This record gives sequence, structure tokens and C-alpha cells, in this order.
Amino acid sequence: MYSIANAPCSWGVDDPKNPFLPPWETVLAEAREAGYHSIELGPWGYLPSDATALARALDHHGLSLVAGTLFDDLVSESHFGMMVELTHAICANLQKVPIAQPDGPKTPPWLVIIDFGDAERARCAGQSARAKRLPEADWQRMVKHISELSRIAWREYGVRPVIHPHAGGFIEFGDEIDRIAQAIPAATAGLCLDTGHLYYAGLDPVQWLRKYADRIDYLHFKDVNKTVYEAAIAGQQDFFSACAAGVMCPLGTGDVDYPGVKALLEELNWRGWITIEQERDPRDVAGSLHDVTASLHYLRSVGF
Repeated sequence: MYSIANAPCSWGVDDPKNPFLPPWETVLAEAREAGYHSIELGPWGYLPSDATALARALDHHGLSLVAGTLFDDLVSESHFGMMVELTHAICANLQKVPIAQPDGPKTPPWLVIIDFGDAERARCAGQSARAKRLPEADWQRMVKHISELSRIAWREYGVRPVIHPHAGGFIEFGDEIDRIAQAIPAATAGLCLDTGHLYYAGLDPVQWLRKYADRIDYLHFKDVNKTVYEAAIAGQQDFFSACAAGVMCPLGTGDVDYPGVKALLEELNWRGWITIEQERDPRDVAGSLHDVTASLHYLRSVGF
């Protein structure tokens, strides 16, 4: 058995300022109803930021936290001070609330570090030939920023940082994953590879999980509707427009080879935490409970 969590993005929660978000109490209640025992923190400010209130809410629903997330511009120097403050806030919070139990050698909680924020790059999600690459100076600045945020998380709070390649960010395509893995050693940060984002970037999830198996601390699982994906790429849609169109679907109903993923993880004897995500428009939140329940049942049915 593998330990499986979910995340608020499965209820459409990516931007805490979005006026259409469901109440956080609904997300926690439905996560537990669907059969999950752990959840990610989601964007800072959505779940209660006061650790005492958050711990009380998690206890009430029988949930623990598995990870927090930085999802923002990690390139700009002008933005970095805010990223430092946010890292301190998230990691201090994770020290004071119920945390998921270890499954194998990988120990939660994690700080999932995602670059996202350049509008031009976001419009080219999944479109490697069109997507601009960072100039060398900007790339080196991003590496420096990720390294420092990772140092703060681990050295000051004992929270393991993991870098998450993400559609529409500057760490997305194969050349960028290779480059960041070479630039930032495992001692500084692990990897959180995401089957859906690998697929979206035109990569084979099984091949890339194998390639970086020794760097993977934590996994995200998504599934991708191939028809919607191909239309999004052909229409040069940005990632979140594609999500609103239904590009992410319940596990087992899309094109990601989960029996193949399971066989690979068994071959590698990889054990750890997996978080299911299904990014969606929050105005479609009525389908979330059904989908997160179906995804969990599917994973269990294929041996996870």
C-alpha cells in the first residue's frame, strides 16, 4: 500500500483571491468523506493561517498535512523578499499542526517549490517550441533563489524542499528538468515529479520517473484527457484555460499509464507519499467530491 493524499486544487483552489472558491470547511469535509486522511496546505491564506485554528480544523476532520506549496515567480529579484517571508510562514505553520506519518524513508512534510508567474511563458504551457527560455543570468538567479528558500525550509524548520516542474513555468520541459537537477543537488532539494505535468510537457511520465527515481521525494498524480489536451496545444491555450476546459480528469479516465507507473515503482521499490490532484475551475466544484473519490478508488484498484 502507498500513502495517498489530496490537495485543495482538486476543488479549484489555486488563487486564494478567486471569488468563486468553495469554503475551506467544504474542502476538508469532502476530502475526509472521499477517504483521504491527509491533504496539502494549498495556497497560503486559503486554509486558516493561524496554526492553532488550522490544527483544530484538521483534527475536527481527521486530517493531517503532507505539504505546503510555494507557487509564484521565483525569478524576479524584486519578488524574492516576499518569497522568503512566505517560506518562513508556511514552514513555521507546518511545525505546529498534525503532519502525515512517514511511509518508507521519505518523511513529510515537504515544501513544494514551483516557479510560475511569467505571463508570456504561461501562455506557452506544453508548447516547447514556442516557449521562451530564461536568459542565463535569470536562470542563475532563479537557481540561487530556490537554493536559498530550500536552505531556509530545511535548516531552519526541518521541512524538506522539493522542486516541482509545472506547466507554464520556467521549469517544465525535459531540458529544464535536467538543468535544474544538475544545478541543485539532492542535498539541497529533492524533486516532486507530477505525472500530469510531465505528460503536459510532452514527456512520458514512466520514463521520467525512472530517470529521476533517486531524486524523487514526493509524487503528484494527475490524469490528462487527451482530446482536450491536444485541442489546448493546437489552440495555444494557457494552462489554466485548459484546466477550465477539463484537461485534467479523474485518475484512470485519461491517458496516463498508471499500471505502468505502478509497475515501475514496484520495480524500483519506491515507497512514499503520493498526492492526487485534479486542477479545475472552482465554478465546477460540484464535481470535486465525485472525482476525488473516483481517483482514490481507481488507484487502490490498480494496487496503490
